[in-house]
Amino acid sequence: MKYMKLNDSARTALLRELAEMPRYLRETFESLPSDLLTTAGPNGMFSPIEQVWHLADLEEEGFGYRIERLLNEINPHLPDFDGAAIARARNYKSRSLVRGLERFAAARLANLERFRSVPESAWVRSGVQSAVGEVSLCDIPVFLWQHDQAHRDEIKQWGEYTGRVV
Repeated sequence: MKYMKLNDSARTALLRELAEMPRYLRETFESLPSDLLTTAGPNGMFSPIEQVWHLADLEEEGFGYRIERLLNEINPHLPDFDGAAIARARNYKSRSLVRGLERFAAARLANLERFRSVPESAWVRSGVQSAVGEVSLCDIPVFLWQHDQAHRDEIKQWGEYTGRVV
């Protein structure tokens, strides 16, 4: 799926679905007891607090950074975002769920506002992302959607693993 190949209705629906992820996380995690917030899923899968902080950091420092560089530079080199290494280094399990949810929601809103303000001619601006290859600005909304879906699947697996069906 390519953002630019979607019709206006499908683009609007995609952005609307991206806007729902902060609500989904809040509704899924905010009522969990504190011990479950740091309980990892199967095979070392992120705990809820790690899921939230990973998404917040990636939204701002990964996707947000890439969007800005693609909009403002010619053929930028876009570094990869090593989410597992960052999670370990930043000790996500020691952080506040509420603060993580707020940070993710703010970063997602900022990225969606950027998308809505991009002139048609800028969507084809491209760069090279480590471990991915050529990336165009028009790819980023779809990458966000795919990443959200992967995390929704992980959260569902976590719920089944812990007996907290989500």
